[in-house]
Amino acid sequence: MKVVLASQNRHKLEEIQAILARYDMELVLEKDLGLSIDVEETGTTFEENSMLKAKAVMQATGLPTIADDSGLSVDVLGGEPGIYSARYGGDVCQSDRDRLELLLKNLRGVRAEERTARFVCVITLLYPDGRSIVARGTCEGVIAAEPRGTAGFGYDPVFYIPKTGRTFAEMGSEAKNAISHRANALRRLCQLIEAQDRL
Repeated sequence: MKVVLASQNRHKLEEIQAILARYDMELVLEKDLGLSIDVEETGTTFEENSMLKAKAVMQATGLPTIADDSGLSVDVLGGEPGIYSARYGGDVCQSDRDRLELLLKNLRGVRAEERTARFVCVITLLYPDGRSIVARGTCEGVIAAEPRGTAGFGYDPVFYIPKTGRTFAEMGSEAKNAISHRANALRRLCQLIEAQDRL
């Protein structure tokens, strides 16, 4: 079964394909089908934005579609940056580094034990017949006082996992992908696919 990933990111494709390979899915990117669909993320939750992306690409291709929406949620900031993680700070923040520095500025003076946070990922698998499977995964951590590590992207240099003693940016991709929010969401998606297949 051919399934479209609502993304232009080939690394994300390879990561998801490796986990879903056992389900006889041929996963392709939008651009492999000659498409580049820019979906306005007007939802107020990760679930809503994931569904908006999946629906737009599924309607354009007529094929089952997988889409994800993810971000960082910091407890003491009331869940910010949340669904706005990639747009945190608006036009003032033009890069990942700008957004990371804004986050640290907003946490200035907050004690280490109050800097709890989690990465969240919601993955939607939407079929042309209207069926959908929605899976959520999280990864718990705390926001470090300063960036550490050079791997990863976005907020990875300040997302510290106490049980590993490292930030995401200090882990190799294999170690990060074993515990990440996306990996956890994909594992949940697999469970839900298997449960549906048993019906």
